[in-house]
Amino acid sequence: MIHIANSPEQLAIDVAEWLVGEADAAIVARGRFTLVASGGTTSRLTYETLAQPIYQRRIDWSRTYIFWGDERTVPPNHPDSNYGMMYEALLRHIPISPEHIFRLRGEIEPHHAADEYERQIRTFFGDEAPCFDVVLLGMGTDGHTASLFPYTEALKANDQLVVANFVPKLNTWRLTMTAPMINASRQAAFIVTGKAKAAMLHTVLHGPHDPQQWPAQMIQDPLWFLDAEAASELDTP
Repeated sequence: MIHIANSPEQLAIDVAEWLVGEADAAIVARGRFTLVASGGTTSRLTYETLAQPIYQRRIDWSRTYIFWGDERTVPPNHPDSNYGMMYEALLRHIPISPEHIFRLRGEIEPHHAADEYERQIRTFFGDEAPCFDVVLLGMGTDGHTASLFPYTEALKANDQLVVANFVPKLNTWRLTMTAPMINASRQAAFIVTGKAKAAMLHTVLHGPHDPQQWPAQMIQDPLWFLDAEAASELDTP
C-alpha cells in the first residue's frame, strides 16, 4: 500500500493517525503495542506530532513498548543519536515508563551492544518468536534502510536479530536490526519525504530487484507513507 500526502507535515499527521489505530488494535488483540522506532528528520516530524496533547491521550502509553531499528555508535545525548532525537521529540513529553523503553547502547563496543540488544528482545518475547507490531523505517538516497547499507555484511545475516555493521563509505560502525527481524514484524512501514529521495524510491519500487545494491528492497510487503515530492517520479495514476 502506498499513501501519499501533500506535505511532510500532513504526512506526519497521517502516520500518527495510523499508529493510533495500530496501537489500539494491538492492545485489544494482545494487551500491548510494540513499536520499533526509526531515526531521521522525517520520523522526527511524526514523533513531534505524537507528542501533541491530542495524540498523547489517544495512545495507551502504559501498554506501549518502544524499541529501535538501528542506532549510531554514539552516546544517547549525542546529536546523532536516534534515541536522543526521539527522546527530545516524543519520549520526554509522554507518560511512558522507562521500563518500557529499550534503547540500543551506542556508547559501548558495537558487537557487545548488538548481542545485548538481541538478548533483550528475546527475553522480552520469552517463549514467543520475536514479532513487533510495527517497525518504522526510513530510506536513504542510496537505498539503505535502518543501518542496512548497500553491500555491507549485515545484509547476509540470517540467524541474528541485531548486528554490528561496519559501513565503509561512512567509515563507522552502526547497530541495526537485520532484514529477517524486520520482516518478522506484523507490519513494516517506510516514511519517505523530499525530492532528493524520488529517484531512489522509483528504483526501489519499480527498478530491477537487487537488494544487495538497494537494501530497502529486502523488506517484505511494507506500507509506504510518502509526501508528494518523494512520490513525484513513481509510476502512479
